[in-house]
Amino acid sequence: MTPRSKAMIFWATGVLAYVIAVFHRQSLGVASIEAAARLGVGPSGLSLLAMLQLLFYAGMQVPVGVLVDRLGSKRMLVVGAAVMACGELVFAFAGGLAAGAAGRALIGCGDAMTFISVIRLVNLHFPARRNPLLVQLTGIIGQLGALVSAVPLIHSLRSYGWTPTFLAAAVLGAVAVVLLLAVLRDSRPARDGQEPPGLKAAWAEPGTRLGMWTHVATQCSAAAFLLLWGYPFLVQAQGLTPETAGVLLSTLTLCGMACGPLLGYLAGRFPFHRSRLVLGVIGTTAGAWTAVLAWPGRAPLWLLVVLVVVLAANGPGSMIGFDYARTFNPAARIGAASGIVNGGGFVASMSVIALVGIALDLAGGTGPEAFRWAFAVQYPFWVLGAVQVLRYRTITRRLLAVQPSA
Repeated sequence: MTPRSKAMIFWATGVLAYVIAVFHRQSLGVASIEAAARLGVGPSGLSLLAMLQLLFYAGMQVPVGVLVDRLGSKRMLVVGAAVMACGELVFAFAGGLAAGAAGRALIGCGDAMTFISVIRLVNLHFPARRNPLLVQLTGIIGQLGALVSAVPLIHSLRSYGWTPTFLAAAVLGAVAVVLLLAVLRDSRPARDGQEPPGLKAAWAEPGTRLGMWTHVATQCSAAAFLLLWGYPFLVQAQGLTPETAGVLLSTLTLCGMACGPLLGYLAGRFPFHRSRLVLGVIGTTAGAWTAVLAWPGRAPLWLLVVLVVVLAANGPGSMIGFDYARTFNPAARIGAASGIVNGGGFVASMSVIALVGIALDLAGGTGPEAFRWAFAVQYPFWVLGAVQVLRYRTITRRLLAVQPSA
């Protein structure tokens, strides 16, 4: 077998593990109404579940980044898949908030080990010119897990109930463990003695922080929408049927899969203009939300379709952050740099999810007016993210002393 064939097999195996991880990650989003009833919680309790999942995910990013540089991708992927399977098992039998929170925390921990490990496989086994497109493809194919967590999971919950549905999710995690053990081979990267390894050096690199703020500004809105608040917003505030809401969530995912290759191609073909792509994603997202939130009463279906199509660019746009991490860091600290980028984005997502839940509780309902104020918490994240992207773009350009390279 040629090295190229091996690289493709390893990448495909890692991507499949990531598909399953995305399924686990987003399974709460379409089960949020059932979770509220089963666990006996309100909007704040639901946001706590999602926030804990993201808190553990974000908190694990930097340690996982350092560990994947030291231990390799295979070990981290296997452990991550096993931990997520355990989390789904706990969630399947949860009857209260404490057990539900424990299950989502385990899922967050295991999920944290997955994407960074797959990105490291791409960085080590493929040439630099192919990295932006392959990273986008990784994210795009991973969204198949979001598709399975939308309409099919809704159907399973209605047809078979809570425990069988999440037991099946746990079995899916166990399948991922077996596949990774059987197929994947990996090694630790050799370090270049001229490049300082580790977390401190990765954080000191302005390009890493440029990637982190890119991830913060472009990911948080779609993540909050898909992970928890999109489904109740569409059903309870906008009056859509569960089936229509599931179709819209699936549309968001499918459009993101279509958008990803284009953004990956543009980022690889025109690396001097990556920040313009990022700022474009931020601006269109803020504009679409403004149109929906400013609409009197319930927004028309066509405007909600526009919103989900615009949100579809958030995920692919956030992947540009990892391209910055690759561009400005050597292979020996790619994991640490990617962990910083990913951690920053998910801290922002966790914050948006929590603030939306708090705002809904303060508003005393889940109607259009309550969600209007709740989703307004996103605006400071877009403004701060855009300002920081411009700031670190200027710093990196100055350090490189060439025409725009960010």
